[in-house]
Amino acid sequence: MSQSPFKTLHITNYYHKNSGGISTSYNNLLAAAGRLEREAVLIVPGEKEEIEEVNDFARIYYVPARYSPIFDKRYRIIMPWQYMNGGSPIREIMLKERPDLVEVTDKYTLSMMGAMIRTNSFKKLGRPILVHFSCERMDDNVGSFLFGGRAGEWFARQIIGKYTLPSFDFHIANSVYTAEEFYLSAEKTGGLMRRTWRWLKAPRVELADRVFVCPRGVDAVQFTPDRTSQAGRARLIELAGIPGEAFAILYAGRISPEKNVGLLIEMIKELAGDTRDFRLVVAGAGPQEEWLRKEGEKLGPGKIVLLGHLDKETLADLYANADAFVHPNPKEPFGIAPLEAMASGVPTVAPRAGGILSYATDENAWLMPPDGKAFADAVRSIADDPEAAKLRAESAVETARANTREASTQRLFDTYDRIYEEFHSRRDLYTDIEAAAAFDHVELLRKTGSGR
Repeated sequence: MSQSPFKTLHITNYYHKNSGGISTSYNNLLAAAGRLEREAVLIVPGEKEEIEEVNDFARIYYVPARYSPIFDKRYRIIMPWQYMNGGSPIREIMLKERPDLVEVTDKYTLSMMGAMIRTNSFKKLGRPILVHFSCERMDDNVGSFLFGGRAGEWFARQIIGKYTLPSFDFHIANSVYTAEEFYLSAEKTGGLMRRTWRWLKAPRVELADRVFVCPRGVDAVQFTPDRTSQAGRARLIELAGIPGEAFAILYAGRISPEKNVGLLIEMIKELAGDTRDFRLVVAGAGPQEEWLRKEGEKLGPGKIVLLGHLDKETLADLYANADAFVHPNPKEPFGIAPLEAMASGVPTVAPRAGGILSYATDENAWLMPPDGKAFADAVRSIADDPEAAKLRAESAVETARANTREASTQRLFDTYDRIYEEFHSRRDLYTDIEAAAAFDHVELLRKTGSGR
């Protein structure tokens, strides 16, 4: 089916204008909308009501929202009543824009939008295509912020399997690791699964036809080894306040429980007795910032230096002039920071797990078990053999140049086109709510599971 470019509307709580992997991804998407002449609208929480015209084809609506009372309190959160009631701000925006496809990047306060639209609670809007974008796994979030173990995993599986999956027509994930949660959550079928999928009028389509993986990409122009210089190195030393001969290990990202920042402390403890002067430079902020600062002070003055949030230009210079980059999270959904580091030509150490394996290998990175000793050993090997480290870092640069933001946004718009064609070629299977209410989705799920 051929079609003229259609309008996509994206809504998320995870947006800071100048920080965060999700924010970077949306900024890239809106830039690509202008480049590809595709209409795209983004709705995000803000301090006040505001419209930002990004380019001729893309705009951002800021909806007044309060700061989150839990988790990362730096983020404002749009709450359900801001779209559930008639005349609410988001409904008015959606009626004004009339999107052909609505994408929700949130599993919590915004997720009811999918269920409400598919059960005909947004009658004036009509029936746009409903997409849920998964930028992180719920089981990982629950384990980091609420309760872990089997109880946390069970809870997340119940929500994803019996609520999130049937509430949307399609699901896009930023990595195979993130997408795996969809299939794991659909494995245990039963009477409750049958009832919730009927109640939510779920699509009568196999899950494999509704799930797509679209990895993110890096700005290989901004993040490049070309920034490596004596002046850049001097700037890093000055900014961090560390000796010129120190071996500078960089971490860039949120200082938050889900990032496994405790591993950074364990790594520096392992390196503290070394004859070389290893220093950890941290670019980022978050709820565990003060804890990390205090733990660092216990290891000695300047062993861990916290720089706070940095603009992209400063961060790009730090990447290119650091001696090594470490990323401690074994459950990273994708990992834009490690990819930026690799694009900058800095030797990168990361766990052999999670979404980072979308692009990281033993040829372009140091993939280690997620513990302090293993990370310390990797850092030592980089320091001991700079020529070997340089060769692996050069391979990393080539990998990053094959995973640019231009390539990733083109892939994403291509995926929207595939979704559009699939939806309209079998529209009744997605929109006939009477047929869905009587359909046995459990048998369909079992068929999907046996074909994996």
